[in-house]
Amino acid sequence: MLCQECGNKPATLHFTKIVNGEKTEFHICESCAREKGEMLPGTSGGFSIHSLLSGLMDFEKSGPSSSIGPKPQTLRCEDCGLTYTQFSKIGRFGCSSCYRYFAGRLDPLFKRVHGNTVHVGKIPKRSGGEIQDRRELDRLKQELHQRIEMEEFEDAASLRDRIRELERKLTDA
Repeated sequence: MLCQECGNKPATLHFTKIVNGEKTEFHICESCAREKGEMLPGTSGGFSIHSLLSGLMDFEKSGPSSSIGPKPQTLRCEDCGLTYTQFSKIGRFGCSSCYRYFAGRLDPLFKRVHGNTVHVGKIPKRSGGEIQDRRELDRLKQELHQRIEMEEFEDAASLRDRIRELERKLTDA
């Protein structure tokens, strides 16, 4: 396929742009893409996961985490010497200790990227119901022990009944 711009060179880059719900496809050569100012993956001006993370970490300048912990330029991993500023530019840690030294700045970043700071895993659709029931059973048993310790016996009795129903359901399945 030839470049849609110049018509001379083979199209090596294929872009799909969606603007206001309208999909447009471009098939262009690398030199025409540079002229148009398109970002080229794998080149110096291209997109990388590191530039994505760096961009997300720049939210400190205007975001709520700007008052958390020491200033980024003074924050340094004592094991490898990597500064937080260097980390934000390259998007990689220097060693496993960086997690500990940069912890105060990472939670807001993880929350922003993943929506949460705690991994809860995924449950497969086929066996998801049984796994959820077992989790619920464990939670109910813990709550039952708490109610007994607090001497809330009426609540404990209703929890005991729910536990029995769930156990029956799991053994029948």
